[in-house]
This record gives sequence, structure tokens and C-alpha cells, in this order.
Amino acid sequence: MSEKEIRIGIINVSDRASRGEYEDLPGKEVRRLMNLWLSTSWEEEYAVVPDEQDLLEKEMINMADNKGCDLIVTTGGTGPAVRDVTPEATEAVCEKMLPGFGELMRQMSLKYVPTAILSRQTAGTRGSTLIINLPGKPKSIKECLEVVFPAIPYCIDLIGGAYIQTNEEEMKVFRPKQK
Repeated sequence: MSEKEIRIGIINVSDRASRGEYEDLPGKEVRRLMNLWLSTSWEEEYAVVPDEQDLLEKEMINMADNKGCDLIVTTGGTGPAVRDVTPEATEAVCEKMLPGFGELMRQMSLKYVPTAILSRQTAGTRGSTLIINLPGKPKSIKECLEVVFPAIPYCIDLIGGAYIQTNEEEMKVFRPKQK
């Protein structure tokens, strides 16, 4: 088990939030969920970037390579609109893609809205960093993140990141039994 402190990057991808036109509620929701679910202490790296692929790629690379984030969670920019480029930026910086994350999030979202099929959330790894794209609405962030989070700590174990422990009353995670 690694004793390294957990570092989590939170990136809100939004033209309007980056201009200060509205409060970053998506970022606050990710922070709230991490504080609720994690029992080990963690440090946050935080950014709000416009829907610009090159700027988002630079921020993800900085958080993964320079800031040492074990997990980067993006919010927003996952739809079909012209300015929605989060999945493209994620694919450009990741070495391995993990499409199961997006598949499960869309499946969960379809229980609530038929437009979930328009969502393009994905996930992938860059070195020892797991990058996950979430939608931009706080309610959807919770619905999507809580369904995939049980696999996140083990994924981070497999890629050499910090050991994440959770508050079992709030979030149960899965790790295979050690022999």
C-alpha cells in the first residue's frame, strides 16, 4: 500500500464559468462527494477552463504530470454541441481509454433522461492518473460518479497511484480479495 497522499484534480470545463458568469457548482459538487466518500485525507488541484481543447489538454497534462494527481475529474463539455470537446481532449492526453466508465454512466443516466444517449463521457489513464469525464449538472455528476466510483480506487491501484480508502457507510468500493 502506498502512503502517498491522494491528489485529486477537479476541472470544470465551461466557457461561462471561466468568464465568471456563474458559480462553479459542478466543481463544488465533486469536492462535496470526495469529502463525503473518502476516509483518507486528500489534496485538491482545481481549475476552471473554457471549452478549448488545447487549454483543457494542457491543464490535464499539468495536473497528471506536474501536480501528481491520482485522479482527475472533469465536469462539462461532454455533449454533442460544437464547443463540447472534453472527450477529445481526454483521448488526446490518455495512453489507455476505459470506455466502460462512459458506458455505465450513460446507462445510469438513461434511467432519468432519454437524452443521456447524447452524452460522450469517457475515461482513460495517463501514467498513474485516472481521468474521468462527468456531465456538468451537479445532480447528474452525483448520479454518474456514484455508479462508477466503486471501481475507481482499484483502477488507481492498478496504475500505481495512491491507495484510496472510503467511508464504507457512504461509498463501498471493490477490490479483489488478496491471496
